[in-house]
Amino acid sequence: MPVEDILREVSVDNAWSHIEHITEQIPSRLAGSVSSRQMAEYANETLAASGLDSRMHEFPGLVSFPSEARLRVLHPEEREIVANALGHSASTEGLEGELVYVGSGAESEYEGKDVRGKITLSELSYSPARHEKAYIAWKRGSIAQVMMNWGDETNEAVPFGSMKSAWGNPTPETIVSEMPDLPCIGIARTEGLRLKDLCQAGPVQVWVSAEAENGWNPLTMTTAEFGASERQFLLIGGHMDSWFGPQATDNAAGDACIFELSRVFKNHDHELRRGLVAGLWMGHETGTMISSSRFADLNWDRLSRSCVAYLQIDQPAMTGTSTWHLHSTDDIQAYVMKATQEMAANVPIKWHRQQKNGDSSFFGVGLASLAGEMSFTDEEIQRTALATLGWWHHSIHNTIDKIDKDLLAHHLRVYARWMWGLLTDPVLPHEYVPLATRFVDRLTELAQFDVPGIDMHGLVDRAREFHALAVKLDDQAASLRGRDVSSDDDTQMAEVLNRTMLQVSRVLVPVASTVVGAYGQDRYGHAWQTHMIPSLVPYPPLMSYESGSEEFQTWWVAMIRARNRVADSLALATRIVAHGLSQVT
Repeated sequence: MPVEDILREVSVDNAWSHIEHITEQIPSRLAGSVSSRQMAEYANETLAASGLDSRMHEFPGLVSFPSEARLRVLHPEEREIVANALGHSASTEGLEGELVYVGSGAESEYEGKDVRGKITLSELSYSPARHEKAYIAWKRGSIAQVMMNWGDETNEAVPFGSMKSAWGNPTPETIVSEMPDLPCIGIARTEGLRLKDLCQAGPVQVWVSAEAENGWNPLTMTTAEFGASERQFLLIGGHMDSWFGPQATDNAAGDACIFELSRVFKNHDHELRRGLVAGLWMGHETGTMISSSRFADLNWDRLSRSCVAYLQIDQPAMTGTSTWHLHSTDDIQAYVMKATQEMAANVPIKWHRQQKNGDSSFFGVGLASLAGEMSFTDEEIQRTALATLGWWHHSIHNTIDKIDKDLLAHHLRVYARWMWGLLTDPVLPHEYVPLATRFVDRLTELAQFDVPGIDMHGLVDRAREFHALAVKLDDQAASLRGRDVSSDDDTQMAEVLNRTMLQVSRVLVPVASTVVGAYGQDRYGHAWQTHMIPSLVPYPPLMSYESGSEEFQTWWVAMIRARNRVADSLALATRIVAHGLSQVT
């Protein structure tokens, strides 16, 4: 089946009509609300009408309904600032304290600052994410945090957002360790910059009040599928809950893409090698990825056995954007880059290793994951305090005019191209040399630090052994992709290679991309996530600790165990590839 058949059938008008319906008829889709259930029902009806087996699922989720917030400046001037309580904020009728500016809110911003008993002021960006800013402030003893919005210096939009760090419904451990008990509020950038100037000039005293109803509420999500019970399948997903207001880009536009792409590919079910599963997630915003993480837990066996990749669609077609920002795991980097270049030859493209954001709840399962949307130029992003998702993001100003219909058509075509290869290619498009290379490079970097008793050089050797076999695996896959896979021998060879690739991803993606490993979820915004093999981020600092100190001894235990997990995973991946190659060479 040529991809042109799919591209001709994808209708931007269909997608646009879904966006109009959602933004006009079902605005303010907070998880656990009546309107969020209406959204789930609309998704269910739409996907069923396209011929998919569509179902609604109900379950409890720990979500938040934030309401009022107030901020008063008491000294050196007196005035009141408009504010929104953030999701999962602790409620307070009012508390007073000194305001301390902490920049991005990252750990490094607190050096030389004692914020115990004080109120912190941070800038709302992804360095780190909002959830991590609140987590760090809480751990540092701050009694409340004020977050100023991103955008340019004139942006008066007051942000919504959640500060719940625990990913998904919490466990007995994470409900204690990753749920900051801290009042948090959002204010406009104009007001935040004024407060920042005051803090830099001298002591500032403020008063904060916040109210949020936090608790377990019934949630409803929708899934739909075709052809996925008897064969391998692609998982696509996007969240359908939102903040107050229409929230057009976040994520009515993404949901509309999922509806339209599911419809078109269902029409070609009999021509596809693989099936499709669509997840319309609930509890993304006020619950921090509740339903996608729950879906991973409940469908673990099926995902591990048969899912070839996870495509996340969130906030496509933002008006004014001009550059593709691609995010993926290392094993599918080459494919997503190549496929995007085919469809967007004259558009700048940037690729980043995917971190845990959005509903990327499937690193533990070991799924190859890909996502992407057009964003702004580097200059525009810097000028707007890292507003990669638009100054209107998470505000009442996220209306349908923030979606560009022509860009929506372009996004639909790019996503269709990604899906087409994953659903039709006899040999999966995954490649493992990029992943193997990053293992070698990262472990070589870490091996420069000679910590007694931790054999990092041996890990480098294991990584190089895997790299050598990854070259052979990719070569075999490329050779088979270059010819017509129609004979029994070629079909059997493709099956062996596909099985081998998926098994390698299952083993190495959790190591390359998570701190806690396969069977947990890293908290949202965990700073270590910016690194390859994030569990080993604390390894280099061991050299600066006193060898007899408790700090050294406890972190040494953590690092030797992290090292051993990497060692076993590389050894297992090497055996998997060697076995697969023995069956095809």
